[in-house]
Amino acid sequence: MKTPPLLLGAALLFWGWQSGFLVAGAVMGVVLESARLIKARWEFSDEDFNHVWMLCSVLFLSAAVYAFTANEGPSRFSHVFQNPALANQSGARTATALFRWLPMIFFLFVAAQAYSAREEIPWSTISRISRWRWKQAGKNGQPSPPGRGVNAAFPYFALCLFAASTHPSENSLYFWGLALLLAWALWPQRSRRFGLVTWVGTLALAMLLGYVGQQNFGRLQNYIMNLEPDLFSRFVRRRSDPACSTTSIGSIGRLKQSGRIVIRLKPEIGNPPTYLREASYRSFRSPFWYESMPQLDFESLQSETNGTTWMLLPDKTNTAKVQIACYLQSVSPETRNPAGLLPLPEGCGGLENLPVFLLRKNSVGAVLAEGPGLVIFEASFGPGATIDAPPDVNPATPYYRSLRLDGSVSRAEEPALDRVISGLQLEGKSNDQKLQIINGFFQTQFTYSTWQEKPPPASTDETPLSRFLLHTRRGHCEYFATATVLLLRRLQIPARYAVGYVVHEPASHGYVVRQRDAHAWCLVWDDRTHTWQDFDTTPASWAGEESKRASPWQRLSDFWSWMRFEFSKLRWGQTHLRRYLLLLLAPMLGFLLYRIIFRRKRKREHHKNAAAGAPVPWPGRDSEFYLIERKLEDRGVLRRPDEPLSAWLRRAALDPAVAEVGRPLQALLRLHYRYRFDPHSLNSADREALRRGTERVLETIVRKN
Repeated sequence: MKTPPLLLGAALLFWGWQSGFLVAGAVMGVVLESARLIKARWEFSDEDFNHVWMLCSVLFLSAAVYAFTANEGPSRFSHVFQNPALANQSGARTATALFRWLPMIFFLFVAAQAYSAREEIPWSTISRISRWRWKQAGKNGQPSPPGRGVNAAFPYFALCLFAASTHPSENSLYFWGLALLLAWALWPQRSRRFGLVTWVGTLALAMLLGYVGQQNFGRLQNYIMNLEPDLFSRFVRRRSDPACSTTSIGSIGRLKQSGRIVIRLKPEIGNPPTYLREASYRSFRSPFWYESMPQLDFESLQSETNGTTWMLLPDKTNTAKVQIACYLQSVSPETRNPAGLLPLPEGCGGLENLPVFLLRKNSVGAVLAEGPGLVIFEASFGPGATIDAPPDVNPATPYYRSLRLDGSVSRAEEPALDRVISGLQLEGKSNDQKLQIINGFFQTQFTYSTWQEKPPPASTDETPLSRFLLHTRRGHCEYFATATVLLLRRLQIPARYAVGYVVHEPASHGYVVRQRDAHAWCLVWDDRTHTWQDFDTTPASWAGEESKRASPWQRLSDFWSWMRFEFSKLRWGQTHLRRYLLLLLAPMLGFLLYRIIFRRKRKREHHKNAAAGAPVPWPGRDSEFYLIERKLEDRGVLRRPDEPLSAWLRRAALDPAVAEVGRPLQALLRLHYRYRFDPHSLNSADREALRRGTERVLETIVRKN
């Protein structure tokens, strides 16, 4: 099956236009399409095709190395071995550049087919398995597997369209060009059972649906998620938002949490942190906690000279270090890069080996990163200062509200808070005494529970939080954290609502954090040290209660999570596999070049011996197929100088005396080509099949004559 005229040339021109290689695409297209006008052909053997394929393989590997080192990768190749994390930032650009070059890399291979006397390239040229099977069959004296060929033009056509998809433009020209070329390629293969109008209409409808679908798929996804977010929340990880935290305060039923592993930790210096905080908030309107104008509050951080070290608190003395592996689950609306809040230990002063594109922090301790989908980094931390701003600093900012942000309380909650404060007799106590009494109050008189019953009829001014404080005294961490923050604020102690995870489950050489380990707690301001301190009043039994509801399939889920984690490490460049691949690349290139050079050297020695008069065996010179060739010439069916054997035999089959043996002739031709060009030649069974088949064909031609 041949490609339609000018199709490859048009595909190369389209690829050159979309990828910025218009001149190269035009030249390559002219070279390939000229094969239809130039009648001269070369008798390439299987070994010749194998050499061309090996050369293209060398070009591909060389292009991969060049693309890696040239597309904002390490300034020197040796840096890859010193810091493999640097390679991640160039991964996407490396892949894009390599994809754009594919038509140029494999051009020689498809050009060899275009100018060869054979219409197809032997599959054994590409498939090492096929070559191995032929070799094993010859050794065992068995019939060789049927030799198959492949027309490289169609895969090359698809390769050009794929390479053109790396275009930088955002318009729809690529889609319509792709549709036109596909229609061109499908035209000769259309079914004759249907009329032209039906075929064109169906194709046009498919193009229109494809265009509308790719334009509106993202909008449909967002619409469905916004229409019923609770329906899909069980399938995705609950992500923290620096602007708002939606609590389940007031929700009826059981709060369900997944046991899926979302974070992995490995302590390197000191003990692991108890809390990993993602964000904190200052304004409460049930059931939401807000942070006012978070986008204006974020400031970009500058990395150190190596590009992976980020100082959050330059003067901080850090006493511990932990390695953290987490996923960036969101997507930046501006850059479309993976983005997310980093779960960091309290008092984190610096981050090392963090290969992200952009890192920003705000005044309430949230650190937002844009980078690969998986990040593995080291966080240094210790007691003392944090990146959170004090409650009464930076009055020049336009959204500054002094202590009203860290001390505000909703009027609807004030009556219940005042009753609790009065009952605990907190007036006149020191801040330390107030904290101790409040913690004891929640630890001894409240119960952790993820189940909330339907409340009885109550007055209109009763809120879910007031019912929790005065009546049910049962709830999950969001109730405890919110109530604690508002109680402290009512006592004129600045406090904030924090969300993140608790670290408590050992695993292997470190710890794992599951989605059900998501937690909320209180940050309280210490006037003596001028720092924010963690203050968690949720009963300590909460972690055990969550573990009791673990799925019986948790081990299987953990194994799947580990598989996903290992694949993500490979996908996002967070593994040393890249280093080993680069170490293996040099000997692979050397081996391929050795095979090409020394095989050609053996050929030169072969011709040299022939010129010196040494007897050189001519493979296939005793093939019986030449008897058929002479017989057909005797009948007047002469082969043209530029005509391939396969085309000549099809023309010879028009003779009634030869028509009966048309198919056997094609089978004998394949055996002849293998006997003539295959370096493994034919085994004894196939050699006998060539001999006997030739005799039968000659007998038939003579009988019909």
